[in-house]
Amino acid sequence: MKRLIFGLLLATMLFAIPGTIDAKKKKTTRKTAQEQKYDYLSALERKIVGKHLLTLQWISWESYGSVTIKKEANGTLSCRGEQLARKCPKGTEQGNIDNDDYVKIDGVIDIVDKDHLIFIGQIRTKVYHINNGQEVLRDGTFNFVTKENRHYWRMQEMTNPADECVDYIDIFFK
Repeated sequence: MKRLIFGLLLATMLFAIPGTIDAKKKKTTRKTAQEQKYDYLSALERKIVGKHLLTLQWISWESYGSVTIKKEANGTLSCRGEQLARKCPKGTEQGNIDNDDYVKIDGVIDIVDKDHLIFIGQIRTKVYHINNGQEVLRDGTFNFVTKENRHYWRMQEMTNPADECVDYIDIFFK
């Protein structure tokens, strides 16, 4: 009788062990929804696709805009975003200026490497003291590059075509 009970107990344990091991394997290989969302991206695309901060130095270094880079169904990386001026309190450097300055970016990204992105599309800027406060439209191909220990890609075509001043347009890493 003891042998029968021992045999049944041993058989039960042997059948239970593979199920336990399989359950553990399934748990460790299961991905979160966030991870599954980016499964179709290359390692480099994972670093670039997503939401980034966007700045134009004339607007603010303190209140950022944002730009979203996403992979479309056709495989292209779309890039769209903006930074809008915020009203500054009286008594600050820009406190007496009421403006509606902005930078808006809309186009596609080609990845050269982790340090160099090519943006093809439109960049619109409006800054109260540049071009008599009128919008400046740039349409074409622009290089965004990071150097040294910077945490952003900076547009290399910096000269504003309407006023010959320098615009620092930056897309920050995630």
